[in-house]
Amino acid sequence: MNTLELLRTFVRVAELSSFTLAGESLGLPRSTVSEQVRLLERHLGTRLLNRTTRRVQATQDGLQLYERSKDLLSRMDELEGLFRPDPAQLHGRLRIDLPTLMARRIILPALPAFMQQHPGLALEISCTDRQVDLVREGFDCVLRIGALSDLALVARPLGSLRMVNCASPAYLQRMGVPTRLEALRDHQLIHYVQNLGGRCPGFEYRQGATTRYQPMGGAVTVNNTDAYESACLAGLGIIQAPFAGVREYLESGQLVSVLDQQVPEPMPVSLLFARQVHLPLRVAAFMGWLEQVLAGQLDPVAGAG
Repeated sequence: MNTLELLRTFVRVAELSSFTLAGESLGLPRSTVSEQVRLLERHLGTRLLNRTTRRVQATQDGLQLYERSKDLLSRMDELEGLFRPDPAQLHGRLRIDLPTLMARRIILPALPAFMQQHPGLALEISCTDRQVDLVREGFDCVLRIGALSDLALVARPLGSLRMVNCASPAYLQRMGVPTRLEALRDHQLIHYVQNLGGRCPGFEYRQGATTRYQPMGGAVTVNNTDAYESACLAGLGIIQAPFAGVREYLESGQLVSVLDQQVPEPMPVSLLFARQVHLPLRVAAFMGWLEQVLAGQLDPVAGAG
């Protein structure tokens, strides 16, 4: 078998730490993936992966091969593209992760134009509100909202999302409209946490350059932005959300903004991708398109322009 194909299979197994997940990603049976890795190990004369019943982990030789293979495969994709009838036509598979609401409201409705421009691409789109492991889960790029913690990745700042506090008219009629922070003690905050069992610090607001929190009660805790929005529409409490995500509800009157002078810090939006010598053209093209799509939805990066 072509050594490059064996390398592609090995790289995906190393990224996902699983023969099964790699097979699902590549559209191959698990047995085929395992056999291809064995062929590559036999060809190179070294063990690349340690296999246990629970997980698959790269050996030291495997880690060295993985780092070198990523750039090699990216460059080969570009070289192969030079000899197609239309060298500008992109081919290959893109695996991306997007925040749920932003994908549903903004990105996916605009995606047909990108796919029409690049019919040779195949996209694998994950929509989740958790922070995925870009390298381990094999993503080409990730759109992330909020503070960044993984310094091993390259981050391209795109802008920020202005925040708003809002509640449903039914909730405000029942509980009253809060006009000052102290009044929030008699209100309900819909708590948002990434992991159920976690603690929400309360109602967030800025005071000068400092972020502060007003403790608030709340009978409902969610870990998903769709549920967060739906709970607010149902009149279960106040939420603090990006304005772009709730704009339609505010304009239609389904939600009402409150305490407009006490809002959280704008949330930064960034594109993340792995450090590599040659960024594949298909990844660069998608990120450039995504930046254009979001340009009208985000406040500019501070100091840009």
